[in-house]
Amino acid sequence: MRILLAEDQKDLNELLSRRLKAENYTVDSCYDGEAVLDYMDCAQYDALILDIMMPKKDGLEVLKILRSRNDHIPVLLLTAKDSIEDRVRGLDAGADDYLVKPFAFEELMARIRVMLRKPAVVKTTVYRLADLEVHVDTMKVYRAGEEIHLSGKEFALLRYMIQNAGIVLSRSRLEEHLWNYDYAGGSNVIDVYIRYLRKKIDSGHDKKLIHTVRGVGYVLKEEA
Repeated sequence: MRILLAEDQKDLNELLSRRLKAENYTVDSCYDGEAVLDYMDCAQYDALILDIMMPKKDGLEVLKILRSRNDHIPVLLLTAKDSIEDRVRGLDAGADDYLVKPFAFEELMARIRVMLRKPAVVKTTVYRLADLEVHVDTMKVYRAGEEIHLSGKEFALLRYMIQNAGIVLSRSRLEEHLWNYDYAGGSNVIDVYIRYLRKKIDSGHDKKLIHTVRGVGYVLKEEA
């Protein structure tokens, strides 16, 4: 596996590069956002470890450019910031996972392994519930025939819920599935995204599809 590491702290960059190479990864490293794009233009990588706070172009700007090119490389963001808003911005920009500094190298390795796993084969390309349609191949969503525009993580959450329609999904299960790390509790990022989805999916419709099961989690189902 070939990994591109973008971290502007040279001592941390060198340390992570050595440790990753010791784990038998091939590693290229750089120190600013423009260099990331140059490397990506010249080689193919299996994963990108991307610091947010970098000179020239920050990590979020780089990530948005890559996703605008339909580059689906798995991306793990590194940052010193740990607010919900920062996590949401990173995930909405197209990150696959998010790691806050300082972190244990073993945790970084575990998240890389999970991130590199191939997704399960999708057995169908369209899921339907009442007047809601979710097209997993084109990432298009329709409610009562009208298209609804979702961010990447909003779509991933809705897709997982409709694939498990009628099943009550806990916050920990949703967070583990979407962001590939063990749920430690105390985070309301799932509640934030559920609120976004409700506004886009259920607002203006008499029949609500997203339901809260108090003390447990959420379920996507038709009202009785």
